[in-house]
Amino acid sequence: MRNYEESYKAKLTTAEDIASRIQNGDVCASPICMGEPYSIVQALAKRVSDHKVENVQLHGTLTMPGKDYLAPEFQGSIQCVSWFFGAGSRKGGQTGKIDYMPSNYSDYPMIWNLRQNLDVLFMVVSPMDKHGYFSMGAYAGEAIGMVRLAKHIYIEVNENMPRTYGENFIHISQVEGICEYNAPLIELPDTQPNELEKKMGGYIAEFVPNGATIQLGIGGVSGAIGQALVDKKDLGIHTEMLSDSIVDLIEAGAVTNSSKSIYRGMTVSSFCLGTKKVYDFIDQNPGVCMLPVDYVNNPYIIGQMDDFISVNAGLEVDFLGQVCAESIGPMPFSGSGGQFDYVKGVKISKGGRSFIAMNSTAKNDTISKIKPMLTQGAAVTTHKNEVDCIVTEYGIAMLKGKTMRERTKELISIAHPKFREELTFEAKKLNILI
Repeated sequence: MRNYEESYKAKLTTAEDIASRIQNGDVCASPICMGEPYSIVQALAKRVSDHKVENVQLHGTLTMPGKDYLAPEFQGSIQCVSWFFGAGSRKGGQTGKIDYMPSNYSDYPMIWNLRQNLDVLFMVVSPMDKHGYFSMGAYAGEAIGMVRLAKHIYIEVNENMPRTYGENFIHISQVEGICEYNAPLIELPDTQPNELEKKMGGYIAEFVPNGATIQLGIGGVSGAIGQALVDKKDLGIHTEMLSDSIVDLIEAGAVTNSSKSIYRGMTVSSFCLGTKKVYDFIDQNPGVCMLPVDYVNNPYIIGQMDDFISVNAGLEVDFLGQVCAESIGPMPFSGSGGQFDYVKGVKISKGGRSFIAMNSTAKNDTISKIKPMLTQGAAVTTHKNEVDCIVTEYGIAMLKGKTMRERTKELISIAHPKFREELTFEAKKLNILI
């Protein structure tokens, strides 16, 4: 039997030493959010500021604040590429200092395979087990696909990272260097849904049958739906993101995963983000399976599960039913994420429904999110031919199978009352309504 502890000691070094191995022009990346190793990227930023390396390309997804390399002075020496803008990278994206990779979340591994240029992969993992394996813990996401392609792999071992099960392990034989950094995991506050979100959650919950499999995105509406579903029976979970609202549902007994046709009895997710309650829940929990995103978000996998209910958020929608969920006009805000993956998958699911929820207005009721046309430059996240249901605090507009005229009437009916007359006028001016 190989002595993995000896191998661990031989590869154990410092974040500074790992950063010193990164060369000019290297393409570097880390997995989504929780997978980005703080000590390594900070050491890399220090090496750049000391003019010891330059023209490094750094790819990340849902990057959180607090990383030195995001500061303006590093632009040029570190070329940042965001695959989904988070709180840490959004400003850089809006000012053009951080580049963007347009993609559905399910396609991330495929894109890396297409690019074939990943020099360095670094990630956060849980402590090694007796067999030499590290768990990626709070994520699987695109990481396995990246592991297969990376020329050099370095890991940051964090004792606070939960140990989870699924297809999210890396063996010590696959890594070149190890550092240790026991920082608390990033937490996303579990904010309580407001009254408008509770209304939207209540509308959607009425369409969720017992035994349904559900996917919930991020935000107050998802939390509201979780609260509205606590009395349901035998729900299943198959979701790209596992959050507090889903854990609450499981602990309430509404989720048993017993009716799922795939991974029956298991809660399936691709990454987790929430409070410590989520991380404690997934730690060594055999009922939670962390799987790569090209499986979890594969529309044809989603479509094999009956009564699949998907809930995501939008920023605006036009009379055609085109949904923008990632930009404010041309200004980037987030990314495509997995919204279209689930809209497409649910379309295949027998009895499936997809809901895109948004408040009817923005900026203190001065802007309607339901518009004749999307704001100029806005990205189309969900195509008009794939959209199903749009939800605001005024109800649900069911668009699938409806004509443009019918869609326009449905959408105006769930717009804020102060904008309905104006929207009707615009629809007549466009010869949609006559």
